Amino acid sequence: MKLDLANPAWRQTLPPARTVAADAPAAACAFSRDGMTAAFALGDGSVRRLPADIAASAPEAAPPVHGGAVLALVGDPAGDGFISGGDDGRLLRIGADGGATELVNQKGKWVEHLAAHRSGAIAAAIGKSAVVIKDGEVRDFGPHQSTVADLDFSKDGSRIACAHYGGVTVWSIGQATLAPRRFAWRGSHVALKWSTDGKFVATGTQENDIHVWRMAQATDMRMQGYPAKVKSLSWTADARFLYTSAQPVFTAWPFSGKGPEGKPPLQFGEEGAGLLAVVAAHPAAEFVAGGYDSGELQLGDIKTRRSAVLKMADGSAITCLAWSPDGYKLAVGNEAGSLLVVDLRR
Repeated sequence: MKLDLANPAWRQTLPPARTVAADAPAAACAFSRDGMTAAFALGDGSVRRLPADIAASAPEAAPPVHGGAVLALVGDPAGDGFISGGDDGRLLRIGADGGATELVNQKGKWVEHLAAHRSGAIAAAIGKSAVVIKDGEVRDFGPHQSTVADLDFSKDGSRIACAHYGGVTVWSIGQATLAPRRFAWRGSHVALKWSTDGKFVATGTQENDIHVWRMAQATDMRMQGYPAKVKSLSWTADARFLYTSAQPVFTAWPFSGKGPEGKPPLQFGEEGAGLLAVVAAHPAAEFVAGGYDSGELQLGDIKTRRSAVLKMADGSAITCLAWSPDGYKLAVGNEAGSLLVVDLRR
C-alpha cells in the first residue's frame, strides 16, 4: 500500500468520503468479508449498511433488527454479511440482502462484545459467559467471576480469551474437558486483544494502564502512565507493535526482540484535539487509524513517524473504526450518528 504521509497533499487535503447522518449513535462498525459493504451498529436497533464504493448510491435506512440498541458488530466470517449483538439479548446473522436470522436469544442479558475467526467461528460476550458458535454448535464458556468485558480468538481459532474482573480466562474450544487457564491481575480489565502471532494477550484496565501476558511462559508485564482508561487496543499485522488509545498521539509498544520491558513506547504523529478513543492497525501495512474523543480522525505511519488528518474535530467522539479487507477504506462512526466511509486511494 503506497500512502506517502510526507507528501504535503496528505497534510493539506482531506480524502474523499461518504458521510451519512443516522438518528442514533454508532456503537461498532465493520466491513463484509468481500469488502463490498460497510455496516454500522446503531443505538436505535438497526444495522445501517453502506456501499464501500463511495460513488455508489446509498440505500435507505433499514428498519431495526434488534429490540433495543445494537451493541456489537463484526463481519460474518462465513459469508458476506454481518453478525450483530444487542441489549435485547439476541445474536443475529445479517445476510448480504439485509435479512436477519437469530443465532442466540438470552432475554434479559446484553450481547456486548463479539469476535470472529476466519474459520467461521463466532464468539459473543453475554453476561458472565462467552458463547461460541462453531460448525453449527453453540457452546457456553463460563460463568466467570464477573461480566465478560471483552473477548478474542487465538490466532488459530482453537482458544478464546475472556477479560473480566481479576484478569483473563482462556478456554480451549475444541476440548470440552480441558480446564481453562487463568491469568490473574487485580482490578477490572475493560478491553482485550490477542496478538496476531498468538504469543501475547493484552488488556486495558480500569487503573489507566495496560497488562500483557506471554502465553507460553504465563509471565506478565504492566505498562502505566495513561491519563485515561485504555479502551482500545490493536496489534500490527506482524505483531511487532501494540497500539493503544488514551493518548493525544499514536502510542505503540514494541514487542519484537525482548519486548517492551524497561522501554518507553514509541509515540509519533501530530498531537490531536483531545485523546485517542479508538485505534485500528492496518490489516497489512505499517499504518494505523486513530479516532479522537473530539471527533478528529488521523492516519499514522509508524515507519516515517508522521500522521495526517483525515477528518477534522467536530465535537462528537469517534466510537468505532474498521479497515476494509484491501486496506484502502475506513469505516468510521461517532456518538452523533455520523457514519463515514473514507477512501484513501488518491
